[in-house]
This record gives sequence, structure tokens and C-alpha cells, in this order.
Amino acid sequence: MRRARVDVFAVIGTVLALAMVGVYITVMRQQDDQPAAWVVAVLVLGAAASAYGAATAMPYRRPSLLLAAFLLLALGTVAILSIGLPILLAGALCLGAALRKAPTRQSARSLG
Repeated sequence: MRRARVDVFAVIGTVLALAMVGVYITVMRQQDDQPAAWVVAVLVLGAAASAYGAATAMPYRRPSLLLAAFLLLALGTVAILSIGLPILLAGALCLGAALRKAPTRQSARSLG
């Protein structure tokens, strides 16, 4: 039985982006305001792209992680004065996952 390999950076980026959806909606509602649909859409799309790229065997893993990084880093920059820092972190984790070389089977076997 083969065990699925996942990139921990991408998984953490996904979880962080999804958590920020909840944080953003909560903050907006506490301010008696409506969350902007485009912000929620960017966060969800970034999280989905990151989740897809978390599986190291996916064929379009790197482009998906780069898309997630771009979306999350751009939104984090726009929102830096409020909720942007965790979003920037999620984007940086996705970028790191995209730029890292995936471990080969041989190196994974030698580790354990």
C-alpha cells in the first residue's frame, strides 16, 4: 500500500488561508459590515490551490502553488494594516513549497 506524500508547508498554508476566511468574516461582522465577496473568493481560491499542490504527486502542483502564493501574497499586502500578516505567511509558505525540490523516492527511503 502506497502512502500519499504531502508537503507540510502547503498544508499549513492551506489551513492558515482557510482560518483567515473565518477571521475576516468575523472581523467584518463585528464592525457591522459585510465581508467583500472578492476577498473571500481570493482566500478560498488560494486555499484550494494550496490544497491541490499539497499532494506531491499532482501533475500541476508547482503552478498551483505559485498561483496560491501570488493570490495570498497580493491580498496579504493589500490587507497588511489589518489581517494581512497571517495571509502573507500563508502565501510565503505556498511559495516555499513551490520552490522546494520534492523529495525523491530514494532519498525518502534512506531517511526511514
